[in-house]
Amino acid sequence: MIRAILCLLACLEFVSVNAQTARTVHDFRLKNTNGKMVSLSDYPSAKGFIIVFTCNHCPFAKRYPGRMNELNEKYKKLGVPLVAISSADTTAYDEDAYPEMVKRAKAGHYNFPYLYDPMQTVARNFAASKTPHAFVIWKQQGNWVVKYDGGIDDNGAEPAKVRHAFVRDAVEALLANKDVPVKETRSVGCAIHYRP
Repeated sequence: MIRAILCLLACLEFVSVNAQTARTVHDFRLKNTNGKMVSLSDYPSAKGFIIVFTCNHCPFAKRYPGRMNELNEKYKKLGVPLVAISSADTTAYDEDAYPEMVKRAKAGHYNFPYLYDPMQTVARNFAASKTPHAFVIWKQQGNWVVKYDGGIDDNGAEPAKVRHAFVRDAVEALLANKDVPVKETRSVGCAIHYRP
């Protein structure tokens, strides 16, 4: 009897800890490379989002726009659009200035919003650390809950050799009302340098 009670208490504690570790993020409003302001609330029917922190200067980030176009093409129509955000320190990298973002988005035929986070507030909200750094967020009871945090996939250099497409797998699981198989991975890329 005592063992059963202790087991029950341990289970309740586990559930409580898990409930507390669900991380939420706030909506934001940032300037897109087409000059318009964009926020999550502009997508009232969205079930979730793929949010990718990226930039122009990082060699790792330069490998992913094609894959990001593919993710947005596939999942936007299913209610999970992709939004890219540059929170790079433009005082350190001229290549990441807003006019250069506009050029890059046009040259790369981006089919997703590429947003400018000049004060780095959105990156801090998400605790983004690298470029690229991907998040899958899902709407639950009016909140945006982080369901996946990490790399887009496991092979930046060779897309044909990707074995684990982490973002895709997370979105597919959520659309099927299943648990995300891998909830967190290490993002590989250039560090986001936060200004003091």
